[in-house]
Amino acid sequence: MTAAIRIQESALDPQAATLRHRQPAGEPWLVEIKAGQVLRIVDLEGNQAVDVIFYNRHDPSEHYSATDTMLRQGGIYLTTGSVLTTNEGRPMLTIVADTCGRHDTLGGACAAESNTVRYALQKKFMHSCRDNYIHALQQADVGLGKRDLVPNVNFFMNVPVTPEGGLQFADGVSAPGKYVELRAEMDIWMLVSNCPQLNNPCNAYNPTPVEFLVWNPQ
Repeated sequence: MTAAIRIQESALDPQAATLRHRQPAGEPWLVEIKAGQVLRIVDLEGNQAVDVIFYNRHDPSEHYSATDTMLRQGGIYLTTGSVLTTNEGRPMLTIVADTCGRHDTLGGACAAESNTVRYALQKKFMHSCRDNYIHALQQADVGLGKRDLVPNVNFFMNVPVTPEGGLQFADGVSAPGKYVELRAEMDIWMLVSNCPQLNNPCNAYNPTPVEFLVWNPQ
């Protein structure tokens, strides 16, 4: 069930990137990535979860599928060589470099409901990734909405499965400057919540900024 960690450095030069974007702590973002472009997500300060959903740019009913991805690769973690697969069974993105080595597919995005269950009733109205997603889609007005939210990838997040089959939100395996790099296999929308979670010790109760870089095909 668990894929081996495969560390792979990138040869791409940040100075040659066509886009370099610093995403503030706790904030959402929606951006288009074109087929063939390479996307790098950088954990600037370490152990900051980046919750991401990908959609087919031309048909958003086709989207990243956690179940299809896990079935195709035979494991629950993402690392170098992992292919993120759509709900139609097509390759969406391929991880081509990764200095963190393991990313979560199971933990999902924090929401008012999960904050209540995991932490306390009074946490219900705290900022969450699900709220971030909805806000970003409403602002962008690209035909996507609440009903289009699906299970996401948690880049840099460590959620091991216990021997009993439960999930453990454990200390991160990332560190300042670690990154993951993905090549888009189709035109996509990338919906990001740079997780605002203030109740989990994994990020030392301190959400931090992350950086995104995009290169055109070589």
